[in-house]
This record gives sequence, structure tokens and C-alpha cells, in this order.
Amino acid sequence: MKKVLLILLLIVFILGAFGAATYFINSNKKSIETFETVTPFKSAIVRKVVAAGTVIPEDEVEIKPQISGIIEKIFVKEGDKIKTGDLIAQIKVVPNEQSLNSARNRIKSSQIVLDNARVAFNRNKTLFDKGIISSQEFERAELSYSQAQQEIRNAQSDLQIIKKGSVGGSSANTNIRATVSGTILVIPVKEGDQVIESNTFNAGTSIATIADLGKMIFEGKVDEAEVGKLKPSSELKVSLGAIENKEFDAKLTFVAPRGIEESGAVQFKIKADVSLDDNYFIRAGYSANASIELDKKEDILVIDEALLRFDSKNEDKPYVEIEVGDQKFKKRFIELGISDGINIEILSGLTLEDKIKVWNIKAPKKDDKEDPDSENKDGENEDEIND
Repeated sequence: MKKVLLILLLIVFILGAFGAATYFINSNKKSIETFETVTPFKSAIVRKVVAAGTVIPEDEVEIKPQISGIIEKIFVKEGDKIKTGDLIAQIKVVPNEQSLNSARNRIKSSQIVLDNARVAFNRNKTLFDKGIISSQEFERAELSYSQAQQEIRNAQSDLQIIKKGSVGGSSANTNIRATVSGTILVIPVKEGDQVIESNTFNAGTSIATIADLGKMIFEGKVDEAEVGKLKPSSELKVSLGAIENKEFDAKLTFVAPRGIEESGAVQFKIKADVSLDDNYFIRAGYSANASIELDKKEDILVIDEALLRFDSKNEDKPYVEIEVGDQKFKKRFIELGISDGINIEILSGLTLEDKIKVWNIKAPKKDDKEDPDSENKDGENEDEIND
């Protein structure tokens, strides 16, 4: 009886050990991973650089007054199209008390001189008529009288300019007119604002900014790594954030000789003339991106750049894995050309018939186990990777 019980226990133990072993084997067993393949293909690659910037008028003119005062009336509004000579605003002169007092005193002084000169002139004229004095003495008295008359006229004119900004009915200084034709972009003042005249010592207050919206330029910045590749008169494609599905042709006209450091990177300003389309109204200040073509190749052998791998010991030696059997691959080093960020040119190492391993997302990108120098005479690594 004891012998039978022992045999049963032994059988149960063996079955339990077998079940546990089977469980651990199945739980640790790795699933076989399969890889898809793709072949190289013929395509065109255009290498570009994109510059961010804005579209602005080629020329903007600020209109400034020639006399200080208060804005009495504004005759235009932003967006209006005007021509040279059109009235923009009118200024009311607020005279300075000190200047006003000086001008009045000058008139009084001039009047005293004029009165004395008139008396002397009348006296000398009487003497000259009687032949008592020479003509030379009479002419001197006449000249002094004329000068005194002119001086009081000048003093009176200066007083009128100080009080009204003009002489008589003239309003040349108080009427602000457009000096160029175009569109009013900005009117930074309003009626009642005080303005300062433009002179040698002061830039003056801007009353309006005028620009011709028919002549627009793109102004942006490119990185120092790309600026050396730009060529004079390069063709650009300008896309505007405000206008979808439309590109405007442009031609590079300026590259700054000096860069500006921004956030640790050196940027160079560029400008390009934009060819406008009459079907679209372009406003000044639209944000824009300019695409500049640096290089272009047609009908070349390319692959998806995501297929590339780089050797861990030599980053300058890119490779792909070529299928040599059912889910059997071997490493092949290749020579690369230009890239557009998606596809990359293959200069040597592949043909249209080669099947390239498509790496899974979780697959390591760098090969840390294989020696990249163990290649055969054809430049291929003979160590096969069986997956």
C-alpha cells in the first residue's frame, strides 16, 4: 500500500514539474519578429531653405509738420488712397508767449526807427529840392527810410507767423499735404494732439505714414549655416499666412553683410522683390515664409531617409540592410547625396532591385554589436543578421 502511494506521489511530482517547465518556457518564449521590405525608386529632390519674415511695402514715407501746434482737423483715414498734394491734416498754431512778446516788441522798436527815418527823409527832401544838400546825402536818407519800412514789414510778418503759422491768407505751413502718392497705412495722431515741427534738431511728430502697396518686398532672416548657399537673384516662393494655397514669386535682392545674434544663433536679414497678383490684396505686415531653392536633381535613385542606419563607431558610414533570403538580411554601406528631409539620394551601393529592411519602431537605430570594418571585397559585410 505504501509502495502504491509512493508511486502516485512520484507521478504527481513529475507531472507538476513538467507543467511548471512548460509554463516558464512558454512565458519566456519570444515571438518571431518579421520585417517588411521596400525597394529604392526614382524621383526628384529639391533642397530648400525656409526663411520666416513679413511682407512690407518697398518704401514708406512719414509725413511730418513744418510747424508746431495742435491737430485741428484730419481729412483722411487709414486705408485711404491719396495722391501727391492731397490735404491730410490742418494744424492750429498755439503761439509761444515769449516769442509773441518778442515779436510785438520788435514791431514797436521798428516803428520808432521808421518814424525817425520818415522825419529825416522829409527834411532832407525839402533841403534837396532847394539845392542846399547834395543828391548823395538825400539818397542816404531815402535808403534809411526804405530800410525802416522793410524792417517793420518783416516784424509784422514774423508776428503773423508766430500767431497763425502763416502770412496773410497763406496756409502753407498749417496745411499738411501728402508728399507722395499711395495708401495711408498709419495715422498715429488724432484731432487735438500736439505736434512738433521737423527741424535740424528734432525728428518731429509723424502725422501719417504713406506707402505704395503695389510694390511689396519680403523681409526675413536666414541662419548662418544657410546664408552662404544663397545666390544673387535667387528665385523664391513666398507663402502668406493670411492667404492659403497661394504662392507668390519673388527674387532675392539683398543679403545683409552682418549677422545679428538671436537666441544663441546668428541670423542674416534678406530682402526679395515680390511679384504681386491682381486677384489678391496684400496688406502691409502679413507674416510670410519664403522657400529658397538651393539645389535640385531630377530622376535620381532615392530611398526614404528613415531607412538609414549609422555605424556606432563611425557616424560617417551610413548603411541599410538588404534581404538575402527569407527574413535574412545583411548590412550594406552606401554613399549618400542630397536630401530634402524625407527622401535622400543614393550615389552608390544600391540598385532598383534591392529589397531594404524596414526597421520597426522599437528596433535600435545604431548597431553596437557588429564591426563595420568586416566587409568583403565588394564593400559588403558578410555577417548576416537573421531575424
